[in-house]
Amino acid sequence: MASSSDDHGGSKTNLNAQDAGVFDKWRRKFSMYTGVPLGIPEEQVRADQMEYYHRTRENWKKELLHYSPGVVFMLKHLRQLGSPLPPENIRCEPCLKSAAGGFAPEINAIYLCQNNIINKRHMEVTLMHELIHLYDNCKFKLDWQDLRHQACTEIRANNLSGNCWWSREKDGNPFSFTKQHQACVRRRAIMSVRQHPACPDDVTAERVVNEVWESCFNDTRPFDEIY
Repeated sequence: MASSSDDHGGSKTNLNAQDAGVFDKWRRKFSMYTGVPLGIPEEQVRADQMEYYHRTRENWKKELLHYSPGVVFMLKHLRQLGSPLPPENIRCEPCLKSAAGGFAPEINAIYLCQNNIINKRHMEVTLMHELIHLYDNCKFKLDWQDLRHQACTEIRANNLSGNCWWSREKDGNPFSFTKQHQACVRRRAIMSVRQHPACPDDVTAERVVNEVWESCFNDTRPFDEIY
């Protein structure tokens, strides 16, 4: 009987340890998803979040590189320009600001802000936006210190990437290709030019965008080809 009692006690101890492990795992996941520590050190919560963001965003990136018609199309045209973009030059990294992505022309790399990208559709339009900047840089040899060059590529990227479709989708509004789309493209281009260190004020940003608007908005390369 003593032996039977010991076995029962051991099973209870093992069960409690198992329950504790399950609870700890749940607590870490809850903290990761919500940002509420629940007794877990905040640095551990942040590390868990960053690891989760990186893993899921890398998976989305791989899927888009293989299956997104727009992304595959842009990568093909970059190869035709003699500027292939290897997957390792598309980097999922944490960002401090609210931006979703960026293009670094000096190293021919695209950054996807893993902690600011909401879902795979958001990543797709962000990646398309940056790929258009890369295409423009390769084809037109942009001077990134020239506000007119900056304005033109921002107009094209916002017009052709789906950014303004996305802004309506995420707000639950149906998209139609009207002046609302043009207003969105113009607004986003002005905001981007205004952030350029060489742009002194809002008036200058709007003036520069207006100066290049007609030619750059109507330039749909390389999307003249059906894909």
